[in-house]
Amino acid sequence: MIEISNLTTNLVEEEFLKKIAKIVLEGEGKSKSDLSIALIGPGKMRKLNKRYLGKNRATDILAFGETSRYKVKDVRYKIRDLGEIVICLREVKKNAKKFKSSFEKELTKVLIHGILHLVGYDHEKNEKEAQKMEEKEKYYLSKTLNPKL
Repeated sequence: MIEISNLTTNLVEEEFLKKIAKIVLEGEGKSKSDLSIALIGPGKMRKLNKRYLGKNRATDILAFGETSRYKVKDVRYKIRDLGEIVICLREVKKNAKKFKSSFEKELTKVLIHGILHLVGYDHEKNEKEAQKMEEKEKYYLSKTLNPKL
């Protein structure tokens, strides 16, 4: 099950997010996994980033796995078995503008990125792992691209 909580006033197509998540989860052999996705604003994201990673700024995405040392009680009260992805929609919009991309494409990128973290990819581990994760991101982005993006 993929559970989405939009804690912002922005309208986002939940089915769009679920479709992307399902493609990545199936591709990684995790199609039966449960996942929570929380969409939040920059103030809440800054607080989470500071509290859990020591960075006093908003970021586009944070991923909290089942075995994570973080318990994101601030956003949801029940972390799904795979984990929870927290996305700041304002940061995604800023990235879309910065990279001359669409909001939907940037949202797709960060969602793919977060799911890959939850299934075990870690670009911060070393260069080889970073390259492996980047290749996976490109692969899933190509599988999810459609005229809407």
